[in-house]
Amino acid sequence: MVPLLRVGVISSSHGVRGEVKVYPTTDDISRFKLLKTCLLETERGNMTLNVENVSFSKGMAIIKFREFNSIEDMMPYKGHDLLITRDQAVPLREGEYYIADLIGLEVYSDEGGHLGRLSEVMQTGANDVYVVERPGNKELLIPVIKDCVKKVDIEGGRLTVHILPGLSDL
Repeated sequence: MVPLLRVGVISSSHGVRGEVKVYPTTDDISRFKLLKTCLLETERGNMTLNVENVSFSKGMAIIKFREFNSIEDMMPYKGHDLLITRDQAVPLREGEYYIADLIGLEVYSDEGGHLGRLSEVMQTGANDVYVVERPGNKELLIPVIKDCVKKVDIEGGRLTVHILPGLSDL
């Protein structure tokens, strides 16, 4: 399991007092209201940021961190990830998984054959889609529905899927 989870990416400044616009990479943007601290991923390691205020505008979180007091303070971190520890994460319901834990799972068919490695989770609105990298073949797209996803074993590093007729031809 991945020890840190990405919740957003600093996209730009907001105003002149060091506030930042954050593109959320979490399902629930309101979760930013609960944050007291988060980690900023930098080239020199992770830096702890203290949240002073959070608001929302046009699908973005507007966050004032105590450590940023001007545009100049925040600009070096434009495009950098904001991370949280697992104890800060929103609890999952049964059958839900953090995307970070799914990436890298070895994917097998329910008939036993190795299909490849899960490389991406596309969030489409209707249902997620698992992207499976297959050496020497084009990617395989698996819709995250009960008919296709049979077993997720995070600890074992394995995802078992059923390939519906025609799915591997896409």
